[in-house]
Amino acid sequence: MEQVIFGDAPLQWQQVVAVARDGQPLALSDSAWQRMANSRAVVEQIVAQGERAYGINTGLGALCNVVLSPQALTTLSRNTLLSHACGVGPLLSVAQTRAIICAAIANFSHGYSGIAPATVEKLMALLNGGITPCVPSQGSVGYLTHMAHVGLALLGVGEVQCGEQRLPAAEALAQQGIALLVPGAKEGLSLVNGTPCMTGLSCLALAETENLFDWADITGAMSFEALGGQTVAFDPAVLALKAGKGQQVVGERLRTLLQGSEIIAKHQGVRTQDALSLRSMPQIHGACRDQLAFAATQINIELNAATDNPLILGQPDAWRVVSQANPHGEAVAMAADNLAIALAEIGSVAERRLDRLVNPLVSGLPAFLVTQPGVNSGMMIAQYVAASLCAENKQLAQPSVLDNYVTSALQEDHLSLGTLSALKLHKLTDNVRHILAIEYLLAGQALEFHQGLQLGAGTGQALGRLRERIATWHEDRWLAPEIATSADILRQPASRVNAHQGVLNQSGALH
Repeated sequence: MEQVIFGDAPLQWQQVVAVARDGQPLALSDSAWQRMANSRAVVEQIVAQGERAYGINTGLGALCNVVLSPQALTTLSRNTLLSHACGVGPLLSVAQTRAIICAAIANFSHGYSGIAPATVEKLMALLNGGITPCVPSQGSVGYLTHMAHVGLALLGVGEVQCGEQRLPAAEALAQQGIALLVPGAKEGLSLVNGTPCMTGLSCLALAETENLFDWADITGAMSFEALGGQTVAFDPAVLALKAGKGQQVVGERLRTLLQGSEIIAKHQGVRTQDALSLRSMPQIHGACRDQLAFAATQINIELNAATDNPLILGQPDAWRVVSQANPHGEAVAMAADNLAIALAEIGSVAERRLDRLVNPLVSGLPAFLVTQPGVNSGMMIAQYVAASLCAENKQLAQPSVLDNYVTSALQEDHLSLGTLSALKLHKLTDNVRHILAIEYLLAGQALEFHQGLQLGAGTGQALGRLRERIATWHEDRWLAPEIATSADILRQPASRVNAHQGVLNQSGALH
């Protein structure tokens, strides 16, 4: 498998996903190792000279003015990991923990942390050896707790996941021939510091969101077609009068997905305009895509940033140790909160479309999409489920960044809570996937009532993909497993749905 290499070119969030979720091995460039060795040499020089420098030979947070002896620095680093590893709640998934470790390595690779290269080698050994520390998901105000649990595993404390097995960390490290970490000066602080938690989690959320936005265009096009939508709303000349990039992308995708549809042709002119949930897909989906692009830009900036405090600058003979606030994750938190709103909107408008599909007063289709309504309830309650998920999404879309609490005896008196923002994104992607899965089921069923008419180039292929695993409904049957199957299809890349002579790829372009 091809390696992902950090260290020379600017980092992209997709590289984190490739390592964390897809299991590609990670390597660092020679220049990255050299940068880290240089900053470590600065730390060792400071310790040798005995000059006070925050986080290197002082206490932490509100204890920043307590100067420690060289003999106490290893104890400080070890104690930092032990005391900061106090997370609670259910464990992060393997991919989520791997993404955090990957983002931490990215931060260290810039060469401003002062962490020993040998310690980074141990982190890479966890990733490339399939050893994932068990990390509680709750307890972070932006940083600290999650990476502290990762650091504990390097000490041989706690448990790790190896494939299907959960093992004591010390046992798993011994099996892989990884020596236990004896942390030096600043290493405990470096391991828990910065923004890798919110950044790594956000990288995974970007990947899920990107795919869901592509699927939303597909399921939306299917609903539009089943309801006999008026494609004049997607006219490129009209959409060009409001030149948002996302709007243009969605308009082109919808036109391509619906191209050649005899259902659409049959219904042109039957009404002057459709409901907003149908005709405003370019505007709504497009605005959400613009938020995705903004979030991706912010996450890439963070991946390429040095986010330790303090930062180690210069050379061993001419150095500076600077206390500053790059670990404050305001930019990531705001980007994640904006993306949360976009995800909630995608789910909200999909629920409005699928509600129209089951309502015979507006659909022109059999009630609840079964041929014998009454004895069969059909897809009635599936819409309830979608409505419930949308209600939950409204709560999840509330910005975390606007909350604020005081920590460390007033030393840290403004917090981004960016990790909460990122974790909410993961819950939102699950909810939106299920809303779109319900729309996929319902729109597919609705299209079956247009037998004898050719479907659109893309919508027809999407229906075919659905029917490979879920049969047409004729009478009531257990619906929950079929929603789960539909959601499973939506976990796969939407780019596999061909449209005319192009393939709709995950970034929304046609090639």
